[in-house]
Amino acid sequence: MAVYDLDLQELPLFAGLKAAEVDQFIQATGAAKVKRYGKDTRILKTYEHNDKIGIIAEGKALVIAEDRFGNESVGHRLGRGALSGSTTAILPSYVNPTAIDAVTDVLVLWVPYMALIVAGPKLGRIHGIVMRNLLVAFCRKNVMMVQKLELLSQKTLRERLILYLLQKSAGREDKRVKVPGRVQLAKELECNRSALTREIGLMKEKGLLTCGGDWMELDEEKLKEER
Repeated sequence: MAVYDLDLQELPLFAGLKAAEVDQFIQATGAAKVKRYGKDTRILKTYEHNDKIGIIAEGKALVIAEDRFGNESVGHRLGRGALSGSTTAILPSYVNPTAIDAVTDVLVLWVPYMALIVAGPKLGRIHGIVMRNLLVAFCRKNVMMVQKLELLSQKTLRERLILYLLQKSAGREDKRVKVPGRVQLAKELECNRSALTREIGLMKEKGLLTCGGDWMELDEEKLKEER
């Protein structure tokens, strides 16, 4: 699928560039096409060889981690502008145990990594801006990994849910957090769905939590009293 009408200049990787400069980058790196993936299809497989950095232009996806026994667990969610495949593209000898699954229909712009590296002389300032944005994206990914480790280190399911909501609302005036369905939320918290539903009910009864169809909000004052 050709690249058009996707407003790629709005994506974090191209922050600071004009639409014409993004087009110039795409032509210089050979990333002139995007690929469409249908809902519930696998964008990248575990242990798959990959030499391109994928940028999600539309849609949502999930990072799925696989252990040595073949058991899968949900990592973090990916939305418009998120990167995929960057680790295996940059470190070809790395055997990656994670996969990317499409939650909705997804459009991915694939940028050949080696073409990105050697395009510097042709692109000048544009190349510098993209590489800066790439470093910022890697730093944010590290923050997400640290948050996930912190989340899974909590001793109780209630502590996990509270920390999850606090992480999602950090730095925002609106403390109402948009959440996925119970099945997906249970996967992200790595817990049993029934146990999660029961815990949500108990927290609502105590006034610690307010829920809507696709959102949750903590009462932080009552949380302080609880502690």
